[in-house]
Amino acid sequence: MLKAQSLSKRYEDGNLALDSLDLTVNEGETYCMLGANGAGKTTTINLFFNFIQPTGGSVSVGGIDTAVSPLEARRRMAYISENVMLYGVLTARQNLRFFADISGKPCSTDDCYKLLDRVGLDRGVINSKVKTFSKGMRQKLGLAIALLRDTPVIVMDEPTSGLDPKASKDFIDLLQSLKQSGKTMLISTHDIHRVKDIADRVGIMRQGKLVIENLNSEFNTESLQGLYIQCMNA
Repeated sequence: MLKAQSLSKRYEDGNLALDSLDLTVNEGETYCMLGANGAGKTTTINLFFNFIQPTGGSVSVGGIDTAVSPLEARRRMAYISENVMLYGVLTARQNLRFFADISGKPCSTDDCYKLLDRVGLDRGVINSKVKTFSKGMRQKLGLAIALLRDTPVIVMDEPTSGLDPKASKDFIDLLQSLKQSGKTMLISTHDIHRVKDIADRVGIMRQGKLVIENLNSEFNTESLQGLYIQCMNA
């Protein structure tokens, strides 16, 4: 569903952010990218969305080359960032309807309620302004906005960063339910302790390269943490 072949990105300042990356995420798979800041995780995500152009190699989404048909590729993906950008002066319902309208998929009040139910937000917050929400609530609303487009692929960049342990667990539980529904997910994260709960495969990135890939069955949290530290110290 997601494929990068010999993907490289060198910025104008000379920084080589990605170095011949080969990465495949299969349909219905949850793939977690681990790596320190600057490892190339966010650059990889930006290239899948065609927000930036590669220096070399190619990227495809569902078989669609993002360089040839970027809009068609993006229609197959939803994105959740580390800090979901929402309109704080608008209510949850107004945010949902606004993003639904610009995506061409109107959202009725009943649809809004169903989305809140699906992501575990109390229906009572539907008329509350988003500026009053905790970060965990904002992440859930961001996920609801991603789900209203009903894309086959969801891409997330550090979605549990800054969440307290309970909010982080609640969010991972939501991702597990999405996984069971057949969504393909690519997740950039530092949260090694949660990776075991959600990933089918894990890739560790360092200095723009994918240095190790493992299946979920091949590690536990302790061994993954040791492997990650080993890679970072190499």
